[in-house]
Amino acid sequence: MVYDAALPEAPGWDWFDPAWWHAQGKLQAAAGGRGGVAFLDAPIGACVLRHFRRGGLVAPLLGDRYLWRGRARSRGFAEFALLAELRRRALPVPAPIAARCVRRGLYYTADLVTRAIENTGTLAETIAAGRLDAELAGRVGGLVARFHAAGVDHADLNAHNILVARGGLWLIDFDRGEIRATGTAWKLANLARLKRSLLKVGACKGDESALDREVWAPLMRGYGQVFGTDG
Repeated sequence: MVYDAALPEAPGWDWFDPAWWHAQGKLQAAAGGRGGVAFLDAPIGACVLRHFRRGGLVAPLLGDRYLWRGRARSRGFAEFALLAELRRRALPVPAPIAARCVRRGLYYTADLVTRAIENTGTLAETIAAGRLDAELAGRVGGLVARFHAAGVDHADLNAHNILVARGGLWLIDFDRGEIRATGTAWKLANLARLKRSLLKVGACKGDESALDREVWAPLMRGYGQVFGTDG
């Protein structure tokens, strides 16, 4: 286990068990999906517990098991370290609290606890509520550009991993993310993934031509402004 050394006391392994939090009356909510997510009323404030699970074709076979390739490369530890570095760079990401991996032979399971970003909704929820406009799209583009300017490759950039708050935007879920020194192909891949996600969640009612005009064009203007390429 690793944890934030600035915590008033070290978290125990119980912190990674939703049933333990439920028994304390401190489990606020739980969500399904690929990574089982629980929202906690922890002693240090609101937190999020995520249990790593596989997606794609191998999910039915391996579920939440990953091949052991060393402690530093385990999913929870790697994301903990990346989040700590991004926080150091003043990028809007959740603060990492604790991570663990449990090795069983050739495989391991992983968990991560982060501070919750309160009073937010996902960009997908904002779209569903009909509140995505050109101004917000531009700010989303600017958010993505800030991370790209810092060399941050988000492996799953989509409308569910962008949080919209009154005070700004946040990016979450950096599983398999990394900091790259150079290159542009990965940036284009991030943007393409985001565009597909916007269509999938119903932006402009799935009309790609309307999306290009009403959302993607202002989004890319916001993106370009960070790099000084937009007039």
